[in-house]
Amino acid sequence: MQTTILDPSLTQTLAAAREPGLTLIIGNKNYSSWSMRPWVAMTAFGIPFQEVRVLLDQSDTATKIAEYSACGRVPVLLAGEITIWDSLAICEYLAEQFPDKHLWPQDVAARAMARCVCAEMHSGFTGLRTDMSMNIKAKLPGRGRTAAAQADIGRISEIWEECLSRFGHHQFLFGEFSIADAYFAPVVMRFRTYGVSLAPALNAYCERVQAHPAVACWITAALAETETAPKHDAELPE
Repeated sequence: MQTTILDPSLTQTLAAAREPGLTLIIGNKNYSSWSMRPWVAMTAFGIPFQEVRVLLDQSDTATKIAEYSACGRVPVLLAGEITIWDSLAICEYLAEQFPDKHLWPQDVAARAMARCVCAEMHSGFTGLRTDMSMNIKAKLPGRGRTAAAQADIGRISEIWEECLSRFGHHQFLFGEFSIADAYFAPVVMRFRTYGVSLAPALNAYCERVQAHPAVACWITAALAETETAPKHDAELPE
């Protein structure tokens, strides 16, 4: 069960977050692609956690995030006295702590590839991030198609095609839903916002991701948000 704390006092929130159990600090669901990844993974695998949402682009955003982590970014996972402030590190920690849930594929070759494609997503695709930022509410077909973004779309398509054909059996990237699918869920959101045309098999994959209960729950919450992040909206392509 997740408990959303929209505008708590910092003292009360920090005290609650340091109680035993897991607390995930996230940004707005409409914009925060990095927050979406561990949130979807934890929700998909039934890992209980408390949710604390810090609104982005507000005058006190940096101050609030600094109460949880010195890096100044979300997401942040609090596990008792342990603080983990990187989305991939959060997912790896969860996989270690909950080995019976099989967040990574069980097959050795599939698991190695899953880690590779997540690491590539984690460190690359700057064109897509810059020119096609996540905004689930927006509908911007054809926008943001710079050469760099288009090259990233091509590479992501290659990754999906290889994973689905080698390991996915045309379900999720590695058959069962995994960290890899959670990691590419924000990309699926971008493709939906910007109307990216894909091969039929990849379109079908995007539909399966969007229909997954954890992803669908995130989308519903994002669409229900009334707050905006002015700087994030300003970054949308003309």
